[in-house]
Amino acid sequence: MGDETVIVDSQGFPVISEVLCTGCGICPKKCPVDCITIIKLAEEAGKIVYQYGVNSFRLYGIPMPQKGVTGLIGKNGIGKSTALHLLSAQIMPNMGDYKNSPDIKKIVQELPKVEAEYFKKISGKHIKVSLKPQNVDKIPFVVRGKVKELLKKTDERGALNEAIELFDLSHVMDKNLHEISGGELQRVAIAACWCKDADLYYFDEPASYLDIEQRLKTAQALKTLGETKNVIVIEHDLALFDYLSDYVYVFFGQENAYGIVSKLKNTRVGINQYLQGFLKEENMRFRDYEIKFQKGAAGTRKGKVKISYPQFEKKFEGFAFKSDEGEMKEGEVIGIVGKNAIGKTLFVKMLAGVEKSENGNDMIGAYSVSYKPQYVKALPMTVGQLFAKEKMNAQFFEDACRKLNVNSLMENELDSLSGGELQRVAIVQALSRDADLYLLDEPSAFLDIEQRLNFASLVQRLIENSNKVCLVVDHDLVLVDAISSRIMVFEGESSVFGFAHAPEEKRNGLNKFLKGLSITLRRDPDTARPRINKPGSVLDREQKESGEYYYTD
Repeated sequence: MGDETVIVDSQGFPVISEVLCTGCGICPKKCPVDCITIIKLAEEAGKIVYQYGVNSFRLYGIPMPQKGVTGLIGKNGIGKSTALHLLSAQIMPNMGDYKNSPDIKKIVQELPKVEAEYFKKISGKHIKVSLKPQNVDKIPFVVRGKVKELLKKTDERGALNEAIELFDLSHVMDKNLHEISGGELQRVAIAACWCKDADLYYFDEPASYLDIEQRLKTAQALKTLGETKNVIVIEHDLALFDYLSDYVYVFFGQENAYGIVSKLKNTRVGINQYLQGFLKEENMRFRDYEIKFQKGAAGTRKGKVKISYPQFEKKFEGFAFKSDEGEMKEGEVIGIVGKNAIGKTLFVKMLAGVEKSENGNDMIGAYSVSYKPQYVKALPMTVGQLFAKEKMNAQFFEDACRKLNVNSLMENELDSLSGGELQRVAIVQALSRDADLYLLDEPSAFLDIEQRLNFASLVQRLIENSNKVCLVVDHDLVLVDAISSRIMVFEGESSVFGFAHAPEEKRNGLNKFLKGLSITLRRDPDTARPRINKPGSVLDREQKESGEYYYTD
């Protein structure tokens, strides 16, 4: 027609005029790497609060802090972290005008009264904010020195000693920030945010790298903080998110394209509407399927024994590990639970042949293994080149790429991917190989709720009715419950000793594990999702008295 709906910029990339575009759908169909998305937005989405640039992500609406703990729920790339950056004044609303600097007068005029008042106060520095960032692994590159130096600098409430005890930091205080593990760095970042004297506290994914016990301690600390301060939390561990939050905002839309913020909801209603894909008050369906949970536990498989492993032993300086001997049956997924630094990863490495047992028991060559390590390394190649090196089950590979949204990453360099993208690539790579035993160490790290449950369905599809076996190490109770047919419980003292029990029936294993944590689970009557009972509640006391910590009915 002679107009310039699509032009090529100076770097050779297409720029699409959103005014002239009719949404015909040709561009996304022709794009060979699925990098173009054309979406016709309904006018009811409301005003744009922030847009990053031309043809780029925009956020509609903004969550507001409430008394207590407010949770933000939604998949990755939907605007939750952007909302926190806005609320903490790292960026200011531009109302879609990304070419000009944000103007507080325009912000106040265009936003609703409550939101306008908030940004008026924060721009005038009448509100103080403390933010725990999402990517804690970048902290050592920005802040130098020892842990105690960082925490003393941030201790504005005189709460350092309490924080050291709450977040179990006594053993790392004299270490340099670049020397400590991911879990330790996460707890340091939470403590630094918690120790500041602020009006509002924002925690972006505080559970990453933490074990279940540490997650519960952190949740309790944030709930206590929420009694006197306003707290906002982003978290993908559904059981923890539910336990932690008093109110919920649901984020929905198209990942990496646009995000919309729902009205404020109470926790149970907000989570259930998110899982159902339908917001009742807004009368809006944002997903064409419900996320469902099984009411009963997956039973123990009756298949024949596929792999028998002997007792393992391993000693390092200051740490000793032992395991029972055990058996794994065809077609079963075994969940491995236990706190950090008691030998879970070591056990998986022994099964994979990466580590050798000191008592002479060796499993190398006994079966074929596909192993996804805890920490995924980015090699100097593209995603497509990585997959091209592997011998894949073509049909399963295509389904896995589609379910975990990996097709759009094929041309990307591995070292340019986010933590969640790299994790999804590693999961697809591990599950698409042909093997007898699949070993997956903390696959839920950096994945959102939908991605975690898509992963669970992929594993079950691969393993069920096959002669294969899968072991999954994870700290997400909802994922472990959804995926496992049997459970291995690891016990011990972190960084001192660890002991691995043989696989046992799921109910017995989770009862044993939850009893050690002194928590009980119930199921939501509408969605059947596992929920952590409030400590000391009637249901919590009844279940503990009956010995039923894991509630499945």
